[in-house]
Amino acid sequence: MEQKQRIPVVAKAFLLPFILVTSLFFLWGFPNDLTNPMVEVFKNVLNISNVKASYVQLAFYGGYGTMAIPAALFIRKYSYKSGIVLGLILFSAGALMFYPSALLASYNFFLISFYILTFGLAFLETTANPMILELGDPRTATQRLNLSQAFNPMGALSGQLVARLYVVDRLDTKIGADTSSLVSSALSPEQQQQMVEHDLSVISAPYIVLGFVVLAILLVFLFVKIDNGSKTVEKLDLKETFSRLFSNKSYYEGVLAQFFYVAAQIMVWTFIYQYVTNLNASRGADEQLNAVVYAAASTILFLTARWICTFLFRYISSAKLMLIFAILGSVLCTGAIVLSGMVGLYCLVGVSFAMSLMFPTIYGIALKGMGDEAKIGSAGLILGIVGGALMPPLQGRIIDMGGTGLSDVKLFGFIPEVNFSFILPLTCLILVAIYSYRSMKRQRLETA
Repeated sequence: MEQKQRIPVVAKAFLLPFILVTSLFFLWGFPNDLTNPMVEVFKNVLNISNVKASYVQLAFYGGYGTMAIPAALFIRKYSYKSGIVLGLILFSAGALMFYPSALLASYNFFLISFYILTFGLAFLETTANPMILELGDPRTATQRLNLSQAFNPMGALSGQLVARLYVVDRLDTKIGADTSSLVSSALSPEQQQQMVEHDLSVISAPYIVLGFVVLAILLVFLFVKIDNGSKTVEKLDLKETFSRLFSNKSYYEGVLAQFFYVAAQIMVWTFIYQYVTNLNASRGADEQLNAVVYAAASTILFLTARWICTFLFRYISSAKLMLIFAILGSVLCTGAIVLSGMVGLYCLVGVSFAMSLMFPTIYGIALKGMGDEAKIGSAGLILGIVGGALMPPLQGRIIDMGGTGLSDVKLFGFIPEVNFSFILPLTCLILVAIYSYRSMKRQRLETA
């Protein structure tokens, strides 16, 4: 144990590339959580159903599913730096497309913009995660990735603050109200259209600014040499590579676990806004809850737990710690479903604490000991992010089972449909717990 503690998480030789690549974790965290409240925003601004509004997440996380494998093939053939540069170009292009989307006032064009933006994020995540694992001793790889990933929720928190201050608070449309009362009947069709166009321009503004920021960061990476010391592989044998990957239980089970973890995270962070809106329906005008505050509290807990887990990994195996947190998350998610009022909301916020270590820990366990094959293996784990695209529309369908409201029907006589919809993230967290348990057993066999 003493020897393990003396191993530096990041050696001095790798400090500069570690800092630069870690900055990317903050960078992609920003649009992730800037986008989560957009499901509720688009629903209200355009007066659409929960299912159709959730297409925002389908487009956003669908980009990962489309581009993960091409990104892995690209960085394996060229280099990590090439993957970062191309990722930043695509990221910026998608963000800047929000300008014509707002001019055209087209929901479909917004979805295309989200989709292309995440082409860039897929390149960045496929590149950055395995690169961080390689920047130092393999024995501290998971700890190092958790350290880098700790900066991701900082970007997420920044995205939430911008969403609140520069989007939600500046909209003419009232967010969190019943969609039937969103547009006053006193407004003419022309005035209603002007209000929609104004709100869409407000939505697009932070993405456009982000696009220019990404261009500036791109210039930094173009002129700074990044060397992670990895060897270039000249021959690419995909058949052999995939054969090795899918004969590795830790890996292919990790891809599935990543799918369900990301699905749980995106569903919790997306539909917490609807959860709060439903609570507000039974509260007075002076007692209305601010959904952004509770989303931000979730992110702060998530960030705090990331730092705590980075420390705890010195003493507790990664799989065992993830099992503990997965069980905790399942209990809290159950509370969010069956408990009413503020207690249920506190449980839902607490789920973020439990989810904090899952993404990097699954990554570290699944890619352990792969070496250069991690460049391809990383693609499967990034492909797992598509869980965040496929599952939110299913949750939206549960919420819409009785209509576009949030509590049109009550399951078992007392559970509003929006509460019951969190049965999906609960199921996902249970499956992550199963992966954690199986990984813990394999780790014990390896050290026996």
